[in-house]
Amino acid sequence: MKNRFIYIFLILFSGVLFCVSCGSSIDLVPQEFEPLLPDSQLEINELPNLSEAEFRVSFLGCGDNIIYGGNIKDARSKAVEGDRLYNFKPQYAEVSGFIKDADISFINQETLMCGVGYDISYYPRFNSPQELGYDLVEIGFDVINIANNHMLDKGTDGLDKTIKFWKSMDVLMVGGYENSEDFDNIRFIQRNGLKIAFLSYTYGTNGLRKSDSSEIIVPYINDEDIIRQISIAKEFADFVAVSIHWGNEGAFKPNNEQKRVAQLIADCGADAIIGHHPHVLQPVEWLYGKEGNKTLCVYSMGNFMAEQDYDYNMVGGMICFDIVCSADEDAVIENVVFIPTVFHFPANFYTNIIYPMTEYTRELAAVHGVKNYYRHTLTYDGLIKYATDIISEEFLPGDFHEKLED
Repeated sequence: MKNRFIYIFLILFSGVLFCVSCGSSIDLVPQEFEPLLPDSQLEINELPNLSEAEFRVSFLGCGDNIIYGGNIKDARSKAVEGDRLYNFKPQYAEVSGFIKDADISFINQETLMCGVGYDISYYPRFNSPQELGYDLVEIGFDVINIANNHMLDKGTDGLDKTIKFWKSMDVLMVGGYENSEDFDNIRFIQRNGLKIAFLSYTYGTNGLRKSDSSEIIVPYINDEDIIRQISIAKEFADFVAVSIHWGNEGAFKPNNEQKRVAQLIADCGADAIIGHHPHVLQPVEWLYGKEGNKTLCVYSMGNFMAEQDYDYNMVGGMICFDIVCSADEDAVIENVVFIPTVFHFPANFYTNIIYPMTEYTRELAAVHGVKNYYRHTLTYDGLIKYATDIISEEFLPGDFHEKLED
């Protein structure tokens, strides 16, 4: 009789797996699913109710990661003897817990990493040590975006070497493609039974163009590509995120073209828009597509790390949310939180650190390099005001104001 119960269980369980779906293509058995109980413990009323199964993935996104001379000098001074020449990890130490804790962590890596044969350089044409790439992966980033206005700073060959470098790493790189076939080979990550696809586009490349003889694809913002690729992604993925480099530098509000493209992306059915480039914060809001779908749009996450000139360039943030899918419904976004950050560097450019805004202090603000080096105004209260004026209270952490200094 016990063997018969097992036989019935397997038939029913197989049928459930065949019938239940969540989106178009996922692993229906969660990784945490327990193995079958021994015969002596199995009862027919212990069959799992897969119609109530829930699949959940936590996501974290970070904005512009731009490596200037002070970052290089600081990383060189922190290098461990006998190890790599540069150690960037201390610069991310205050936010690394957030990055590691998320199932998927994303960053817009704005500077190239060309490797041997290329000098390290900063503004206006950047090339960073490849040690930075190793450190970003070890810190916990899962998705690296390289589609931005600096991706051709070292020409087609520099971009090609950067693409090859990231493809050699245990990370998903988006935004740089070897050819047109590679461009339409939509990238995705599978986590906790869900497939999350990532598309990537940039408004431009500072007037630089790739070599005509190269097959490399720079993914410029183009309506036809956006429509086609979102359609491809939706065929197999449970969730579609679009990384997009756009907008006007220093503008706290999205321009009309950003709004138009954002609505196009929503109308195509993408689930989230992860925006960057303005080097300042821009709002987070919900958009509604023509089919009634809901799309989260982060117009700009600001700078994650960048030794730029003004106080508003020091304020960025990490967008966090859960991707949730039950067995008989499409994926939705829950628990959206935008965690404001402050990038700190002193006048001597040593000890560069990204802080959650709630951990930043008046004492640090008093010695910030923007004020001491560039002779520009920076105040603790002013930094907070950028975050609270631009990001809706709806998206700020619930205890954000309580954690700030009086």
